[in-house]
Amino acid sequence: MTGAQALVRSLVREGVGVVFALPGVQVMDAFDALYDEPSIRVVVPRHEQGVVYMADGYARSTGKVGVGLVVPGPGALNAAGALGTAYSCSSPVMLISGQARTHEINTGVGVLHEVDDQLDSFRPITKWAHRVMSVGEVSDGVHAAMEQLQTGRPRPVEFEVPWDVLYSTGDVNLAETEVFSREGPAPDDIRRAADMLASAHHPLIWAGSGVMLSDASSELLELATTLNAPVITTPEGKGAIPENNPLALGSFYYAHGSSVRAMPQADVILVVGSRAHTLMPRPEWAFQPHQKIIQIDVDPEEVGRNLSLEIGIPSDARLALQAVLGYLGGATHASQWTAAELSSIKSEAAQSVRANAPLQTEMLDVIRQELADDAIVVAGVTDMGYWGHLAFPVHETRSYLTSGYFATLGFALPTAIGAKIGNPDRQVVALCGDGGFTYACNELATAAHERANVVALLFNNGAFGASLTEQRDRLRSRYIGTSLPSVDYQGLVQSLGAKGMKLDSPQELRDALRDALRQDSPVVVEVPIPLHLPPFQVAPPTP
Repeated sequence: MTGAQALVRSLVREGVGVVFALPGVQVMDAFDALYDEPSIRVVVPRHEQGVVYMADGYARSTGKVGVGLVVPGPGALNAAGALGTAYSCSSPVMLISGQARTHEINTGVGVLHEVDDQLDSFRPITKWAHRVMSVGEVSDGVHAAMEQLQTGRPRPVEFEVPWDVLYSTGDVNLAETEVFSREGPAPDDIRRAADMLASAHHPLIWAGSGVMLSDASSELLELATTLNAPVITTPEGKGAIPENNPLALGSFYYAHGSSVRAMPQADVILVVGSRAHTLMPRPEWAFQPHQKIIQIDVDPEEVGRNLSLEIGIPSDARLALQAVLGYLGGATHASQWTAAELSSIKSEAAQSVRANAPLQTEMLDVIRQELADDAIVVAGVTDMGYWGHLAFPVHETRSYLTSGYFATLGFALPTAIGAKIGNPDRQVVALCGDGGFTYACNELATAAHERANVVALLFNNGAFGASLTEQRDRLRSRYIGTSLPSVDYQGLVQSLGAKGMKLDSPQELRDALRDALRQDSPVVVEVPIPLHLPPFQVAPPTP
């Protein structure tokens, strides 16, 4: 078979059902092979960055591998920003990129889309980057990529297939599929950790996105209940525990939230699936020397990177939590936290957030009330997204997506489209600012073509808001490059096949969102808002 046929048949064998792809000369044979494979749905975005954002949204919301296909050179490099986002969020994304012909690679002669050492461009933002050089290597290469994505920390991979390998014919042995085992904990570490947690007076759990990547949310909830231990999450970890549970204290973000009040009281802290990089503005809110810290992380390099640990456990989160629960034997270990105390902590934190962001929390309340519990919300790099980390309750796993520490403008809309492709029966809403929206608004055409009812809430303050307020408050009102010209967003989105709604005030949001969710196409709801301070520019409360 051809290399292209080997590629597509290998993807099918590995369970891939959707490929986000853009055509170009070096990958046209792959497209031709996809033509003969009805089990794979091909979604064609309008930009290579959209290819990977959609694959990322698909992956994180479904738990499956997200696959993108692009040409080399400009196509691959266009995709790199989105791949960096997937890397920062430990998302299982496979970027398949074309290459020049095998005899042309790294020759520097100027062939079409040539980039010398293209693999090296991706090494800082991938877990694994690999190029095959013959038809016979293709299937094993796909399988090796899947192993990287489904073992250890599931960061993205880049897999290159040269042009002539795709159109050449050779003997192929399709790789056998397998269920990859997860890395479990050392029993002695589990025994010590379980004993320490069981004897704690004020145990506390700090949970990150690794809980969801490991499908360990039920184990996390069971352990929290067994220990009577409150749970704080990172923004990426929202949904690891239902936030309407009495033990859920919500998300930590720049020293706002319940963590400021709960952290100082903890004597034993279990950090699971998070590097615990806290960005604490004052040391008294950080992890303290007297606190005993246990960290569980599937990536050994993260264990102890940011924390001084009592016990470090390199392990898959689910296996480690199951082992701790097994050692505890189902017995309840009542800590000294009381229900009234935790309720008071949550209430005080919510009041503080509401006082600092009254309009934002009012709108987030409306959004939460109008959405189903399993709705997917993609929080963009915008004021409403930032405050959403603190004020938007998440009730189910894999239903709140952020761009992590990469904080990528333009992330929200295409990522939401990918999530909707993977979850057609779930509501999907993207929280967008007017600055970030125009980075990727072209992808509305993709959503329109796919008849995907993604709702983009476009909060328009006419500025790159956080940058403008920094100029105002720190840089002596020396404004340059942060105000945005007026745009006819309604005309723009309608020209791309979406429906548009322009509100006169935020108070109209409820009816507009309700209507938007009933449509059979993408909808952009433009909401005018004043300039606000994001959480990281607001002084946090005194603990």
